[in-house]
Amino acid sequence: MMSLVGNWNYPTSIRFGAGRIKELPDACKAVGLRRPLLVTDPCLAKLPMISDALTNLRKSGIEVSLFSEIKPNPVAANVEAGIRVLRAGKSDGVIAWGGGSGIDTAKAIAFMAGQTRPMWDFEDIGDWWTRANPAGIYPSIAVPTTAGTGSETGRASVITDEKTHTKKVIFHPKMMPTIVIADPELTVGLPAKLTAGTGMDAFIHCFEAYCAPGYHPYAEGIAVEGMRLVKENLVRVVKDGRDIEARGHMLAASQMGSTAFQKGLGAIHSLSHPVGAVLDTHHGLTNAVAMPYVVKFNRAAIEDKIVRLARWLDLRSPTFDGFMQWTLDLRREIGIPHTLAELGVKVEHLDKFAEMAAVDPTAGGNPVKVGVPEMRKMYDAAVSGRL
Repeated sequence: MMSLVGNWNYPTSIRFGAGRIKELPDACKAVGLRRPLLVTDPCLAKLPMISDALTNLRKSGIEVSLFSEIKPNPVAANVEAGIRVLRAGKSDGVIAWGGGSGIDTAKAIAFMAGQTRPMWDFEDIGDWWTRANPAGIYPSIAVPTTAGTGSETGRASVITDEKTHTKKVIFHPKMMPTIVIADPELTVGLPAKLTAGTGMDAFIHCFEAYCAPGYHPYAEGIAVEGMRLVKENLVRVVKDGRDIEARGHMLAASQMGSTAFQKGLGAIHSLSHPVGAVLDTHHGLTNAVAMPYVVKFNRAAIEDKIVRLARWLDLRSPTFDGFMQWTLDLRREIGIPHTLAELGVKVEHLDKFAEMAAVDPTAGGNPVKVGVPEMRKMYDAAVSGRL
């Protein structure tokens, strides 16, 4: 069996393999961190993995502090609170530890701590990222504990604007962590339900990147291999969370998704973001529920690519319909609900959600041009379960 250990430098420096969290003190020294702020969510903050990390860092002469005031769908106030703690402790960088919420918040803290403009001035619109002062971006190290968003290898953070109840993407190329420690042992304790939701998120990042228009063969190649890894390992790891090999493959697929989606995302994310922002649903789970309705809507534009993908994935029926059936079977096997209604979405939400989805930054990457009517059509189908 091939050993699942590697040292990778694309898209950033990744120390991948079971047990490699012990290298965290060395990674801090390599980046030049002497007083890092470890940012994680409140649930992880209570676990032995965090206390062990703090102890090991301090034994190595690194004066680490902790911040964990983060919501599951992080908001601007979480970022602002973290910046206050970073400045008060005179921290020189950030250790981003957790799933998407923890790592997104940590990256935003590191990015914003040295800026003078408000965070929404750096939303991923046009060249707004050039407004930032690169010298004010603090260095960061990322330690993922879920295999889903792949935020550890991404150049952006998704933060909710509580005033407008919208998720906004804050982007800058230098938001990419300098070093990632990808240790699958840290994902073992993730419950089966969250493993399923985050795993589908990884698949959908790869899938939407693959389907997005434009020419980026690097991203498409990474996306296809990421989807294959999910196909072969997600069910395994949902059924047996201690399967380290499957956990490792899923962690790699997650990072491949966030690397690939620089090519673009699409309406799956556009539909999901308003639901998560207003109803506080899990992002990966919401994506997983919305997926087949968007795939069906996009059929005319993506059918040839889906047939090719179905062959690469070695599906029994390498057709568009065969891919759809495989998707539905996978969702059913790992416990994904069939409709958005099961996540609390009501018909009275749909007009507002459709307006929000139409202006979401991910909408521009959809293979079929979409506006409010198209978003409403997909929401109607996803709430009723009509395929």
